[in-house]
Amino acid sequence: MPNTVNPLELIARRWQPSARFVRRAGLATVVMAVIIVVTGGAVRLTQSGLGCSTWPKCTPDSLTPTAAMGINGYIEFGNRMLTYVLCAVVGLFIIAARARHPRRRALTRLGWAQFWVVMGNAVWGGIVVLTGLNPYLVAAHFLLSTALLTVAVLSWQRAAEGDEQPRDLVARPVRQLAWLLVAATGALTVIGTVVTGTGPHAGDAKKVHRIPLDWQEITQLHVDFVYIVVGLSVALWFTLRAVKAPAAPRRRVLELFACIALQGVVGYVQYFMGLPELVIGFHMLGSALVWICVLRVALALRDRGPLPEEDPAAAAADEAPDAQLAPAASR
Repeated sequence: MPNTVNPLELIARRWQPSARFVRRAGLATVVMAVIIVVTGGAVRLTQSGLGCSTWPKCTPDSLTPTAAMGINGYIEFGNRMLTYVLCAVVGLFIIAARARHPRRRALTRLGWAQFWVVMGNAVWGGIVVLTGLNPYLVAAHFLLSTALLTVAVLSWQRAAEGDEQPRDLVARPVRQLAWLLVAATGALTVIGTVVTGTGPHAGDAKKVHRIPLDWQEITQLHVDFVYIVVGLSVALWFTLRAVKAPAAPRRRVLELFACIALQGVVGYVQYFMGLPELVIGFHMLGSALVWICVLRVALALRDRGPLPEEDPAAAAADEAPDAQLAPAASR
């Protein structure tokens, strides 16, 4: 009985992507994760959250939207279809990571982690629709998208570094300060979902339950955490300069400053203009970019060595089964 060969193994025997290709595939997953955040926000801001009245179908009688549903049905269904594009991009990263020599299991595990987060969030989105846009479930839906973005950033980072044990580039208190910044930014994101759950943009023109908290008080708490994040970023910048940290971490803190500054401007504009939908969309984009920058700051404080070089012996070993199969196929 012939041995069953994993399809990914067959691809790895015939295709050897470059390290640059794998990194670009990792970056593509980050870009798609950001797009999903923004388009998910567009669904809510255009009141299309219930554009498809059920799940997994769009209506009880149709898999796709009908003309009678109007533009809202097409917007909601279009966002659902983006999940397939996201799966294709994540799948490309998994295949490229698996096919790369020498094999790096950490990369493929991160790729599969992305896949299962996407699948879980797709099901969660269906539950959100079936429960009529419950604000707590909507908040969790956004946080799952943020979790996907987190794993995508980790995948992108790992694709650009080696597999050695992490070597700290700064002292432990400095690293702790950086991870405190990550925690504060995470709390800021969570509070932002509560602001959304109490605010006027419920996601549908119909009566939708909101989180029973004072919107202005929650917004003020959100602003307070913005100041905390800014303060921690400034403290980390001066600390990195004081300890003469490498240039890369300091450069990434400057990138974070730029994102926070733009996000702050957008936040104040949306508040004083009465929460216009377009500006809120840019605020959601800024939230994703700030999170990416914060993660990159923390990850820049350790080093895993250079990328592993191509292993000719491993490549030859992988090609050996093909050489054995060729004579058998000719008989």
